[in-house]
Parts: sequence; C-alpha cells; structure tokens
Amino acid sequence: MQATIYKSTGSWYTVKTDDGDLYQARIKGVFKIDERITSTNPIAVGDHVEIQLESGEEGTAVITGISDRKNYIVRSSPQGKHKKHIVAANLDQAVLVATVREPRTSQGFIDRFLVTAAAYHIPVILVFNKMDVYRPKEMEQFEHWQAVYEDMGYTVLLTAAAEGKGIGELEELLKDKTTLISGHSGVGKSTIINGLIPGLQLKTKQVSGWSGKGLHTTTFAEMFDLPFGGRLIDTPGVREFGIVDIPKTELSHYFLEMQPYIQQCQFNNCQHLDEPGCAVKAAVEAGDIDLDRYVSYATILATINENDYD
Repeated sequence: MQATIYKSTGSWYTVKTDDGDLYQARIKGVFKIDERITSTNPIAVGDHVEIQLESGEEGTAVITGISDRKNYIVRSSPQGKHKKHIVAANLDQAVLVATVREPRTSQGFIDRFLVTAAAYHIPVILVFNKMDVYRPKEMEQFEHWQAVYEDMGYTVLLTAAAEGKGIGELEELLKDKTTLISGHSGVGKSTIINGLIPGLQLKTKQVSGWSGKGLHTTTFAEMFDLPFGGRLIDTPGVREFGIVDIPKTELSHYFLEMQPYIQQCQFNNCQHLDEPGCAVKAAVEAGDIDLDRYVSYATILATINENDYD
C-alpha cells in the first residue's frame, strides 16, 4: 500500500495513504542497517513509502519500502557536524521565514539556507515577517535585502502574520505545491502556519527577552494539508544551518549571482579569494555582486573541510 510520511518522531512515523487514511508506522529493520543510507534518518517527512498493515494492531503499519526521491534538503545533524540529517523530501519549493527585528536573522543564515536549497534544485521564497515592529532603519535593511535577493530571481514577501498581513499573497504562492517552511525559532513561523490553516493552532512563544533568540516550539518535522490545496512541511526552528555535501570547488555555483562570472575567471579552479584574474572579485569591486553576499560566500567557504570529500 502506498503512503506518504506526514510526521517523524525518530522511531515512529505518521503516514497517510493515497486514500487519506492515517497510520502509525515503524521502519522495517533492514533500513536501520543499510550502509547505502548515509543520513542519520533513513526516512524523512515527504517520502513516498510502501507500507503493510499490522495484523492484530489496529491503526499501525510497517514501512517495507521507500520510493526514489525527487529531491530533498539536508542540514548537518545534531548528532555530529560531519553527518547529515534529511529535513524533508520531494519538495516543490521552500519558504524561509526571516525577520529584521525581534529576533534579527543574520544574512549568513539566509545565505546558508539558499545555498543548500540551490544545491538540491529547490526554489526558495523569502518571507520577512514582523513588519509591524520594523522601525525606519529596519525597513531600510529590508528594502536593501529585497533588492539584492529579487535581483537574483528570488521571490521576497513582507508580512505581519500576527495581523494577517501578507498571508493571502503567500497562499497564492503555496497553492497546490509541497512546500518546506523553515527559519530561526521566534520569527513567527507558527503564526504564519496558523494563518494559513485556520483551526490548527500550533503553539507559539514569545522571543526570549534576555537573549533575543527565539524559543523552540516545534520538536519534529510535520506535514499539513493546506485548505486551499497543497501541503506544508513545518520544521523545528534552527539556530544554525550547517552546510554538508558541498565541496569548496562547487560552492560559488550555488550563489546564483556569481554564476555568470565563474567561467570568466583566469583559473578553472578559482575559489574567488586571492587568485589573479578573478572575475567574481572584479564584479564585487564593480558593485555588480553585493559585498555582504561575497562575505557570506567567503565565510561559508572557510567552514568547508575538504577532507570530507576525499
């Protein structure tokens, strides 16, 4: 019987069949020892699986097979920075919720997410939430980021989810698609989801006053059916988004604005740091590539250990 993973709690999975029936399922033992599966979680939310109903236990099933993934998105695993954790699979797009204030999302975090999504060919919508608390200097920062990211081809929205502003525009972008939604804790992700799915009432928490960092409200990834068509995968709020599976030589390819210049560099293996004849650095100096984006690139590059790709 075919089904889709709607929730993962580590050892048990909520699955939904093509007929709309829900079951609690566990993995058949072979998945746990399959050496070809290099992630810490062999099955992720969004995966299409084959299940067998368990006799004698109503509402439970065993996952006996997993279909090939269209794509997936990963982050470094909490169990070790050299291990990867599949956040979700079979996505049409992703939404990254960011804020310029309460709490402030760093550009480094945004760019790490965009790099990871680009590596797995997943389009991203950037949603800047909490516009209702932005002062003039925060609006100026948003407008700068909006110009930078829209110029690269990303869709950028400004919302105030607590007041319902911008939710209708976001609905149009999510309709009939499977979308991952992610972001730091405290950016209003749960408030946005509650606005999209009335009656769901996900728990929301205020930002921690003493640290300025968000408080975790989601523990496990979970998929929800959208009332206007499509599905939304909620993920635990993350404070860091570790890059995995991207060698140094490939990183610049996932900074979309660098792509037109890469082939113009003097050296084929140019890393765009101190090499002579670097077209990317020339574009930065000319103002054709945003300086802060280049700083993000150099910072991420410094964190990649080539020994991981021997």
